[in-house]
Amino acid sequence: EVQLQASGGGSVQVGGSLTLSCAASGFAVGDYAIGWFRQAPGKEHEGAALLRGGDGATHYADSVKGRFTISSDNSKNTVYLQMNSLKPEDTAVYYCAAIRGSPYLPALYYNRMDYRGKGTQVTVSS
Repeated sequence: EVQLQASGGGSVQVGGSLTLSCAASGFAVGDYAIGWFRQAPGKEHEGAALLRGGDGATHYADSVKGRFTISSDNSKNTVYLQMNSLKPEDTAVYYCAAIRGSPYLPALYYNRMDYRGKGTQVTVSS
């Protein structure tokens, strides 16, 4: 059974940092593209950061470039999202999701992903 378990969310002040983890089971993250998507209240899902397992390519939304870093530890079958210099507009529920193969990362969107996990709340307060 395929599962994606996101964790690490919480409340932090502006300028703070958080690291989210996405533990995968039932498939190897190295064979998939993994994305961190986020949904703020009243908004659509946004692809914040994506990682292609096959070659390590990454793609970031303009709103998080330079602040967020996506990485993976294939030995733990886990993908991470390091978030620095957090802003109030980063407040959202963060979801990890996976799609087979080596897709073109900028074209990915939440509902296109093969597997989607439950989210973890990130709240940034000033």
